[in-house]
Amino acid sequence: EASPVKTSSSGKKKEEEKEKKFLGRLSYNLDYDFDKNALTVAIIKAEDLPAMDLGGTSDPYVKLFLLPDKKKKFQTKVQRKSLNPVFNENFVFKVPYNEIGGQTLILNVFDFDRFGKHDQVCDVCYTCMW
Repeated sequence: EASPVKTSSSGKKKEEEKEKKFLGRLSYNLDYDFDKNALTVAIIKAEDLPAMDLGGTSDPYVKLFLLPDKKKKFQTKVQRKSLNPVFNENFVFKVPYNEIGGQTLILNVFDFDRFGKHDQVCDVCYTCMW
């Protein structure tokens, strides 16, 4: 997405600074088990998430999957009314070691909405370099 550009009276272009919005922190851990050909992803907690609900809280959960193969998807439990949810959940992707290199782990944090579309809060992309 291109940033808006302003032209000054002297004809020089100045980029408008987009306000960078802090979207919180997500703590997770990765562990590869060579004996089982498995990548374990531990979703530990999120901190300082933005309030997405009118009441000033969120109902966050995390969806995770590996690219380019999106077939195997996992999701944490929804943590109701929390901006600092603790998940402590483990998920295992069966991936042979010779295929893990170059795959990208996607962690999407969503706000659960009972009556509408769930809002995406933020995401993390981690390219596996093993």
